[in-house]
Order: sequence, then structure tokens, then C-alpha cells
Amino acid sequence: MVNSEVSSTSKTVETKITVVTVYTDQALVTRRGIIELTGEEQKLVINHLPATLNTDSVRVGGSGRMAVGVLGVSAERIYTSEPVAAKVSQITQHIEQLESEMNYLQAQLDGLALQSRFIEGLREKTEEPFAQSISRKNLSLSETLDFVNFLGSQFTEYGIATRDYSNRKQEIEKELKLLQKQLQDVQNPHPQESFRLVIDVETSGIGEFELEVSYVVNYASWVPLYDVRVNSTNSIVNLSYLAEVTQNTGEDWEDVLLTLSTAKPGLGTLPPKPEPWYLNIRTVMPFAGAVPASASLDTPDFVQRKRTLLSQSAMAEHDSDETLIEAETINAEIFREGSVVSFKLNSSGNIPSDRTPHKVTIFNDNFDCNFAYVAMPRLVSFAYLQTTVKNPANGATLLPGKANIFRDNMFVGTTQLDNIAPGQEFKVNLGIDEGLKIERELVERQVDKKLIGSNLKITFGYRLVITNLLSQEAKLALTEQIPKSRHEQIKVSLNRSNPQIQLGEMGILEWLLNLAPQGKQEVYYQFTVEHPPQLNIVGLDI
Repeated sequence: MVNSEVSSTSKTVETKITVVTVYTDQALVTRRGIIELTGEEQKLVINHLPATLNTDSVRVGGSGRMAVGVLGVSAERIYTSEPVAAKVSQITQHIEQLESEMNYLQAQLDGLALQSRFIEGLREKTEEPFAQSISRKNLSLSETLDFVNFLGSQFTEYGIATRDYSNRKQEIEKELKLLQKQLQDVQNPHPQESFRLVIDVETSGIGEFELEVSYVVNYASWVPLYDVRVNSTNSIVNLSYLAEVTQNTGEDWEDVLLTLSTAKPGLGTLPPKPEPWYLNIRTVMPFAGAVPASASLDTPDFVQRKRTLLSQSAMAEHDSDETLIEAETINAEIFREGSVVSFKLNSSGNIPSDRTPHKVTIFNDNFDCNFAYVAMPRLVSFAYLQTTVKNPANGATLLPGKANIFRDNMFVGTTQLDNIAPGQEFKVNLGIDEGLKIERELVERQVDKKLIGSNLKITFGYRLVITNLLSQEAKLALTEQIPKSRHEQIKVSLNRSNPQIQLGEMGILEWLLNLAPQGKQEVYYQFTVEHPPQLNIVGLDI
């Protein structure tokens, strides 16, 4: 990496983003940069950090082959304007090229218009003499056809060329408008805001040092997304656990180690607590670690650490080249702690700062499942396929999110998954399946003309025929419904059902059927409605 020297005691460190942890509304960014220290540096400078940076979140550390004391860090807000001369020249040159092409196209269109007018005039002037020559048989049929084809081909050729030139001219006009807007923006630049970090250090010798800086930025987030793919010929569901990561932090994340977390870090949310204030004699203490941006440079602890650096460096000179003094680091792993779930992705992430959702894969795995059908023929004469999937006991927690459903490589629709813990089962709806044919028929509607206890009695009977067109057994939860009275003088009762079942709440009838391959089964039920004849019943139009 290139290091540009600012002064004899200050150096600029070129850093690169290496690790990013994305939260639901923020991101923790870690940068690293390598620098050759001479032992005289007092300040290390990092430029061009984004304006979305939270200054209270900055942490600094590092490791090297010599002792380095991080004494403090400050964040400076910088406003800069990019050089405009080169951009103005580039845009102006592009505009001139397009204008030159526009002039050429206009000349071509003018030429075609002139040629078209000439051909049109030739046609008008030769029309009458040409007709006379034909009537006098001075022209043969082939000569006549050649002349007519000549006129037609010329008109067609001019028309096609005119259309092509006109279309290209319209495209250039649109490009010129955009370029002129860009030129105006460049000529009236807005100052760009960024941060510069100035890190106070004390070095103890010459050598290579890897600086590490982390900070929290706003305008970054992620949401879970799932692709559920089902093959109806087997009992396997392929689940792709994805994340849509969106960021507009002002810096691109290229080839970074990406971690997704559901945590919502709060910075500075608790008041400081006083620590014991000790007096002691000066002793040699090893130091290489991270300090917050708000750390004071004048505390006794920092003064004591500065004094120990030279003696620590002398000890380090006798160590082997493989010995490193490590700063404190935090390694993220996939884990769940309380309600917080984190995913450290194995692949490198590339998420530009463009406000566009970018998909990354958390995992892709196959799950065992059980297929079943549900149907309510009174409302819809189709059966719906469902599958029950079990999240393995050692699996990851599935967070609430949208799921895209694919069945036999066909997109079925979307659904919403709830929070699904390891070991928990969940259902996925797979849409209509025509492998089951359902026929529903009103086979009985009888009005008893004899009043029973001054009440009118009407009997209804329904028959359903379910045919399994599949080559494997199918489980079906078949639901029907009879009316439920909301008036004390209206009585509804279930007379019989085959197969026999109990009447559920809200008049629900539900049969659990096992249909053999290519098999057929009939279902029948009958109910009666009794009411005084003078009542005008609403809702009995079935």
C-alpha cells in the first residue's frame, strides 16, 4: 500500500475495508492498512472516510513487530471539491462529438429529402407519357415492370434510411440533454463531505505495522429472504436462506468478510461509571490495543504506557521475526444469543453504495418434508398442495421474511415466513394442484310440506367425489361447512355424514382422507334447517 508522508512526524495510511457486520439499520466497518514505521511517527492519518460515520463509534488497534502505543484518535470533518477542469473537458469533448454526428445525420436527411422529391417529380412528369407509351405498345411489359420496380425500390430505400437517421438523431438529442445537465452540475459543484481520522501514536522502533480501524456507519441494512423450491415427485424441499443487503454509506464494500446480525447496537446509551482511581509506582506494562475515539491523552494511565514503550521495544528486538504483538480483536461466528442472531458468511461480499438491494446467500440446503392437500369445495373446486418442513435441531434460526415459492421450477407465488427456531416445523403453501379432481353436487333439497311443531323443515344433501389422478397416495384435508344460526327460531342440524365425523365449531366439517393412487372416494353429508314459515331467511341461497 502507498503511504504519502504528511510531515516528518505524521504519515497517511492507505486502508482497505476488510470486514463488515451489517445490522438492521447500521453497519460496523473494519479497515486495515499496512505501514512502515521509522520510530519517529507521532500521528497516523486516514483520509476519505464517509460522512455517514458515527464519530463516537471509532475504535483503533493493530499489530506489528514493534510496540506501538495508540494514545487517542480524533475525527475531523472535511469539505472538498473535486477538480472540475478534467471533467468539463471530457464532457465538452463528448458533446462536440455528438453535435458533429448530429450535423452529419441532418445532412444525410436533407440529401434523402432532396432525392425523394426528385423521384416524386420524375414520377409525376413521366406518368402521362409513360401511360401513352404503354397504350401505343412502345414499351414492353418487362420495361414497364423495371421502371415501376425502380420507383418502388427507391421510395422504400429512402424511407428506411430516413427512419434510421431520424431514430439515431432522437437518441443523440437525449444524450445531449443528459450531458448538458452533467456539465451544468460539474461546473457548479457541491462540496463533498468526508471525515479524516488522526491517530496519536508513539512508536518504539522501525518495522511494519498493520493498523486496524473500525467504526459504525448509517444507511445500511439487511432483511431475510427465502427461495423455497419443491419437487413434487420426491419429499425434499430445497431452502435458500438469502439476505437482501442495502447500503448507501458512501463507500463500496468490495471483497469483504460479511456478517449479518439482528442486533441493534446502541452507542453511548448508558451513563459512564466511575472507576477506581489508583496511585502506584511506575512499572513496565505491555500494551497494544484498541482505544475509543473519546479517550483522553492526559490520563496517568496513558502517560505510564508511553514511558514503557522504549523498554518494551528493546525486549522485542531479541524476539524471533515470527513474534507479533497482537491488538485485541473480535471474531464473529454464527450464533444465537437471546434474541440476537448473527451470520458470518463464508464467501466474500461485494456490496456497492448504491441504495440497491443485493442478494447474498446465508445457506442453501435440502429439508425433508411431508406433502398434503387441503380443499374447501364449497368455496373453490380445486385442491391446494401444502408441505410441512422441519427445521433441523442443529439448524439456523429462520427469521421472519418473504419467501418466493417455486414448484417443479415454476414460480407459484410468495408467502411470509414467521420466526422459525431450530427443531420447529412450518408449513409452506404450494398453490393449486390439479392432481386431485373434486366434484361437488347438491343431490338433495327437500322441503317438508308438513309443518313440524309449526316449523318449516328443509333438508339439504351434498355429495363430493374426489379422484386422485396421481401415481402416489395423497393425503387430503377436506373441509365443508353447513350454515350456523344467528336467530333463536332458526335451527340447523347435521343429520348424517359418510364417512362419519363430528360437527365442529362454526359449522365446519372436516375429513382427513387417504386417497390411493388413481383412486376415488365419495363423501356425503346431509343437514336440515328448521324455522317458522313466516320468517324471511337470509343466507339460505345455497
